[in-house]
Amino acid sequence: MKIETGGRPPAAVEISPEGVLAAAMPAAGGTPVYAFEPLPEGFVVPGIEETNLRAPDALANAIRAALDQVSPRIRTVTLIVPDTLVRVFMLDFDTLPAKTADVLPMMRFRLRKMVPFDVEQAAVSYQILSQTKDQTKVLAAIIPGPVLAEYEAAVRAAGYEPGAVLPSSLAAIETVDTMEAVLAAVLSSRGITTLIANGQELLLYRNLELPLDAAERAREIERTVAVATAYYEDRLGARPEKIYYAGNRDAAEFASWLGETELLVQELTPRPESGAMTSLGDSSIAGVTGALAGARA
Repeated sequence: MKIETGGRPPAAVEISPEGVLAAAMPAAGGTPVYAFEPLPEGFVVPGIEETNLRAPDALANAIRAALDQVSPRIRTVTLIVPDTLVRVFMLDFDTLPAKTADVLPMMRFRLRKMVPFDVEQAAVSYQILSQTKDQTKVLAAIIPGPVLAEYEAAVRAAGYEPGAVLPSSLAAIETVDTMEAVLAAVLSSRGITTLIANGQELLLYRNLELPLDAAERAREIERTVAVATAYYEDRLGARPEKIYYAGNRDAAEFASWLGETELLVQELTPRPESGAMTSLGDSSIAGVTGALAGARA
C-alpha cells in the first residue's frame, strides 16, 4: 500500500458499497473524465474482520466497465478503498533510518498495540510530514493484508494493475490546494471521517462507523463535526469558517445534519459539467480527483 502524493498513475478507481467510480486523465494536463458502475446492495461490505467482497466476479466486471469507459493510457491505476478498511495514525519518532526497509519494522512495532489485527500480515505505508534534527512526524496507514488482497485481486481480474492504494478521505483531501488550515469531512454509507490539515501537517484524522438508524446517524454526524470543530479551535486558536465536504449525500443535506452551526459547507469537488461518461449516481468524485492530483504525466 502506498500513500505517497507524487508519481501516481493517470487513472484511478474507487470502490464503495454503492459501486465503482473511475477517472482518468486523457492527456497530460487534460481534464479528467469519469464513469460510474453501480453495484447491488451487499456486494461490497467494507470491514477489517470479514470477507469484504461477496461477489468478486461482479465487482471485477464493474471495475472493467468503468475503467474501459474512461480509456486510461496505461493499465496501472490508483486504487481507492473505503476508509473503514484502513487505520491512519500520526506518529512521532526521534529519528528514522534512511532506508524504507529499516523503517517498516519500526512502524509495525509501534502499530502492534494500536490495531485489532495482525500487523505482520498487514500492508503498512508511511509518509514523512515534517522533520527536524530532534523529531520526525509521520503519517502511517495500515490495512489487514487479506482485506487489501481482496480488492487488489478484483482490480487484477478486471485486467488492470493496482499501483498506489489510498483510503478515500486521504485521496479526497488532496483536492484542496491551499497552505491554510482546512477542516474537512468525508461521509460514506458506513461512516464519517473528519480531518484537519494545516499546510503539509495533518492535525486530525478520525474515522467513525455510523449507526444505521437515520436519526441516530444524524446526531452522530453532528457530534463528530462539533468535536472536530472544537479541536480545530483548540489547536489553531480560531474557529473554522467552513468545512470542506465530500460524500454520498449532497452538501445541503449534510449541512442540515450539523444543527446550529455557523460553518459553511463547501464541496471538496463539485460535480463536473462535462467529462462524465455515465451517470455518476450519488458518488462523490473527490477521491478519484484527488488521486489524479498526484498523477504523473
